[in-house]
Amino acid sequence: MRILHTMLRVGNLQRSIDFYTQVLGMTLLRTSDNPDYKYTLAFLGYEGGNPGQAEIELTYNWGVDHYDLGSAYGHIALGVPDAYAACEKIKSNGGQVTREAGPVKGGSTVIAFVTDPDGYKIELIQRPE
Repeated sequence: MRILHTMLRVGNLQRSIDFYTQVLGMTLLRTSDNPDYKYTLAFLGYEGGNPGQAEIELTYNWGVDHYDLGSAYGHIALGVPDAYAACEKIKSNGGQVTREAGPVKGGSTVIAFVTDPDGYKIELIQRPE
């Protein structure tokens, strides 16, 4: 088995595509519209996505502009070579860093958190290449 994608419902598809491509550096891999059921899907990822890497599936249900995120959802984690530099780049591209890079409480792994336009949390975990 392998993780293929994580699906997030978004309130503004283009705003979310812009965040994941321009702020986090993902590539828009493919989109599809389903007029009968009134939704659009956009798949994004790194290095061409599947099968080498899991993807993010953004689902836009036509006419729905926001969602209650609930309390069960945690975050998506991305490995980065330098969490400090990643935070600076994200901020310079208009992204919101909600926890600056630094060691995790009780450990030495360097992490940071950013938030996407719909409020989803994304953890950056420093993993030297």
